[in-house]
Amino acid sequence: MISRRNLLAASAMGAAMTVSAAKAGSFGNPDEPPQGAINAKGPGNLRDPGPQSEVLGNQFPSAQSPPATDVGGMPTTWASFNNAPKRIQNGGWAREVTVADFAISKEISGVNMRLTAGGIRELHWHQAAEWAIMTYGTCRVTVLDAQGRPYVADVREGDLWYFPPGAPHSLQGLGPDGCEFVICFDDGHADEFNTLLVTDWFAHTPPEILAKNFGVPADTFSKLPLHNLWIFQGTVPGDLTGDRAAIQKEAPVPTHPFIFPLGSSQPFKSSDTGSIRIADSSNFKVSTAVAAALVTVRPGGIREMHWHPNADEWQYYIKGKARMTVFDTGPNALTMDFNAGDIGYVRRNLGHYVENVGDTDLQFIGVFRASRYEEVSLSNWLTHTPPKLVAQHLNVDERTIADWPDNAPGVMAKR
Repeated sequence: MISRRNLLAASAMGAAMTVSAAKAGSFGNPDEPPQGAINAKGPGNLRDPGPQSEVLGNQFPSAQSPPATDVGGMPTTWASFNNAPKRIQNGGWAREVTVADFAISKEISGVNMRLTAGGIRELHWHQAAEWAIMTYGTCRVTVLDAQGRPYVADVREGDLWYFPPGAPHSLQGLGPDGCEFVICFDDGHADEFNTLLVTDWFAHTPPEILAKNFGVPADTFSKLPLHNLWIFQGTVPGDLTGDRAAIQKEAPVPTHPFIFPLGSSQPFKSSDTGSIRIADSSNFKVSTAVAAALVTVRPGGIREMHWHPNADEWQYYIKGKARMTVFDTGPNALTMDFNAGDIGYVRRNLGHYVENVGDTDLQFIGVFRASRYEEVSLSNWLTHTPPKLVAQHLNVDERTIADWPDNAPGVMAKR
């Protein structure tokens, strides 16, 4: 028989062992069994005899040796245009990353496109909304809205455009060297190589129907291309005013522009450590389904710990070197490295930060399938919670909490 005294003693010992195990982790290394290179004490633990690609592996130091605080098994948050196959034609090229390539990216798919001077992305429309940022050169865009109002404009580096679903449009590179841009569709399955093209529709409509529709003889269309053009080389268009006069005729003018100068807009947040510029339906009125943030982080700085409550974040890294950690329930935490041309993805409400780990400015664009931009700052939340309550959670002094930033600065300097 086990006496009550022995039972209590055994229970106390079990509780002590549980507490001991709970405290076995350490600051910066909380998990059991111990993780990270810091705990790999044995000889050869960190060797990787191969086979391996050192060139590829060196691009992902956080995957090769994750922080000891990484835990669990989260879906990868990294993809890249750098290894996406290009579809090349005379006049330009394009490559894409959809949910078929990047399983976590369910809300947004991305396209990287280049058009030569005069290169034309043929007249077409999509079943999804199209949002884009110009990363190089200049492009002329045309679009007709659902009220029959035509629009034409020139888009320069740092500018955006937005076309609602079903709005027919075209894109053409201008001199001296055409353009390059990144497109986002508000559907992870949307495919740039499977769009509704005007040449396809003409080629697959009986000539007599074309004749009735346009009020001209059927042989007017005898030289139609039998296959779609997609991207093709055209002549560089003339002055913008000429195209505007040619398209307007008696049609009304759209109430809101389809382009927005994000790169030169007033920052939403700005300091000597970086800036955040926002474009959503509050200032880019036509963009009712997509919001965006252009983030610049100086060397050594971090995009503060935060989350987005209303949408997943699709990221495109424009320049610099970054390291991002994403936190989820479980707990789960995953750290990945990003370079220019890479894509990141963070599901809504998951905590994350982005650190500039290079020696030049880091710049990336965050795109959200939402009408407005929303974020919650970790430090802003904690500094607007009773200090005594926070102190009891984190075992820190209330005077320390008083020194934390209470204005959601967006970008923090390295300490």
